[in-house]
Amino acid sequence: MFYEIKMVKAIFWDNDGVLVDTEKLYYKANKEIFSAIGIELTKEIYIENFLIKSKGAWHLAVEKGLGEEKIKKLRFERNSLYSKLLHEESRVIDGVEETLKKLHGKFLMGIVTSSRKDHFDIIHSKTNLLKYFDFTLTSGDFKEPKPDPEPYLIAIKKSGLRKEECVVVEDSERGLTAALRAGLKCYVIPTSLTRNSSFSGATQILSSVTELIDELL
Repeated sequence: MFYEIKMVKAIFWDNDGVLVDTEKLYYKANKEIFSAIGIELTKEIYIENFLIKSKGAWHLAVEKGLGEEKIKKLRFERNSLYSKLLHEESRVIDGVEETLKKLHGKFLMGIVTSSRKDHFDIIHSKTNLLKYFDFTLTSGDFKEPKPDPEPYLIAIKKSGLRKEECVVVEDSERGLTAALRAGLKCYVIPTSLTRNSSFSGATQILSSVTELIDELL
């Protein structure tokens, strides 16, 4: 294990739920929009469809008889509400900046997220975290989102390193699946939304982001 850690040259970070406490805001925005059309988006439904399968929940609206144009309008309203919540409520997770400071300059670091670029920009307009990263990948930079391995395969290529020299930090089952499918080791830091998910195959499950300092240095 010591030898493997010493091989690590790059860290690929998920964004929502790992660096910033925003996943609950996305759930809040979706829950409100679905409630307006008479669908209760429980945490269980959200976790299964968004954080494990990453397919969203619009199929529930289709089953209720809503057409494509109505769903398109609802999606726009959801994105607008989420943007508003990000402006008002998003915050950096405790211990993140301390950890990034310790790791910065010792590893190549990138953010690999399925978030939209506009939402990503709102989040990081006030975090002061991007200075620690060598590159960022958002939803427009790949065709298939996590749990597909494409985002992490692109990150490996962008890093110029071998997959054996890279590790991932994730909080969700879909993120872990994407990392493993790309042949990467993955540390998982569960959140309140993901703590009951299956993290089989993770290199290690951590309780705090600060634990990465001892794990990797």
